[in-house]
Amino acid sequence: MILLSLILILLVGGVSSWIVARRHTTAARWIAVASAGANLAVTIGLWIANTGRSQPSMRRWLEECNFSWISQFGIRFHLALDGLSLALLLLTYFLGIVAILSSWTEIRQRVGFFHFNLLWVLAGITGVFLAADLFVFYLFWELMLVPMYLLIGIWGHERRIYAATKFFLFTQLSGLLMLIAIISLAVLHQHATGVFTFDYEHLLNTPLSPRSARLLMLGFFVGFAVKLPAFPFHTWLPDAHTEAPTAGSVILAGLLLKTGAYGLIRFVLPLFPVPSRELAPFMMTVGVIGILYGAVLAVAQTDIKRLVAYTSVSHMGFVLLGVFAGNEIALEGAVIQMISHGISTGALFVLAGLLQERMHTREISQMGGLWETMPALSGAGLLFAMASLGLPGLGDFVGEFLVLLGAYRANIGLTAVATLGLLSATLYGLRFAQGAFHGPNVHHWSLPDMRLREWTILGSMILCLLWIGLYPQSVLNTLRPSLAAMQQSTFPQEIVRR
Repeated sequence: MILLSLILILLVGGVSSWIVARRHTTAARWIAVASAGANLAVTIGLWIANTGRSQPSMRRWLEECNFSWISQFGIRFHLALDGLSLALLLLTYFLGIVAILSSWTEIRQRVGFFHFNLLWVLAGITGVFLAADLFVFYLFWELMLVPMYLLIGIWGHERRIYAATKFFLFTQLSGLLMLIAIISLAVLHQHATGVFTFDYEHLLNTPLSPRSARLLMLGFFVGFAVKLPAFPFHTWLPDAHTEAPTAGSVILAGLLLKTGAYGLIRFVLPLFPVPSRELAPFMMTVGVIGILYGAVLAVAQTDIKRLVAYTSVSHMGFVLLGVFAGNEIALEGAVIQMISHGISTGALFVLAGLLQERMHTREISQMGGLWETMPALSGAGLLFAMASLGLPGLGDFVGEFLVLLGAYRANIGLTAVATLGLLSATLYGLRFAQGAFHGPNVHHWSLPDMRLREWTILGSMILCLLWIGLYPQSVLNTLRPSLAAMQQSTFPQEIVRR
């Protein structure tokens, strides 16, 4: 029941925050922090308790909650936790607290309803990372959508309605395609075995014709590729990131994008191993196109949030490349990249929010010379820009290095082209740092430097990036058993080669 409590704490916390905000907005904010903090503490406890415990030969799940829900339709409320889910839940609650603290002074209207939506998005994300029944997974997938739409549409910037509607349409239509694929898979499983079920473990070895497997795999893939987002399904992302409030951008970049990558690893590879192997070269090519396309467009942006949004398209291209490279090294690199990108890009969006709060602009041309007036905030901005371009010693470098190392074994040509993305990353990273923080203070800005709350947010994110960059083994030990099992089911020959 501990897994169910992780969801209930957030749902109840959201409702409580909404009710309490009618009398005391600060108390509502602290309820939101306490809800996410309680889940973070529970998840850290699970991590410590299971450190070194799980091995590939041992049981599949570290924790499980499984009971019948709608038995006539074969639906069970099945939640399960393995190393992959555990690592992403830690990221979820950490960034959830960051999102709440970063909106402490930014959100002044309808504070309770804001935190209600924020905590319910986190509850949906928790359910996505835990669901082991495909019907339950789809419910939580949809639960993420509406609160996120409201966060952008109510508390966003000037073009918030356009951005929120575009986000909703893209994710809803792709989600419906995935729902059709889920139902079709359950029906085909019933035809083959006589059992109608949505249970993940039962559906893993469903016998499918090559044509059916390819069609169903593409149905799942489109749903996850839109959320990732992979080129060319990315067009909703820059608008949503630019118009969302700071907390919305942090949740979007740090967590919602990761649910797409998680879906590819958890569902597409193990459920459809044959078409995944057949289409792997094509998927890797799409990933490389995304790396270059996102990086080149990022260099051309003048709005800080839009620049960071396009870097996400590039970084998620590395994740797609690693997922379909067909070996465990690249897959581990993809997950490390997911976690590191969530922290570094989330920090850049926090930074963009702090600059907009002080300067009322996000245009790089209106900045310059900020180091003179805000040395601490400028230093943090420089460090996160270097993390984003893959500086050794920080988390993003570990992820990209492992992805390229694994991809090299699968396709040398594509790997060589993908490395050009690192050169482009250097250009947009330096452009961001040089344009905003260095040079003469020609606009004569005189602004307050970082406050205690901002030091706490950005300082904790710096420590996390350093930890992953300098000691990634602690994260890899958590991920390896579950990733090895999924990798073995899809690309068994690669396990032997490692």
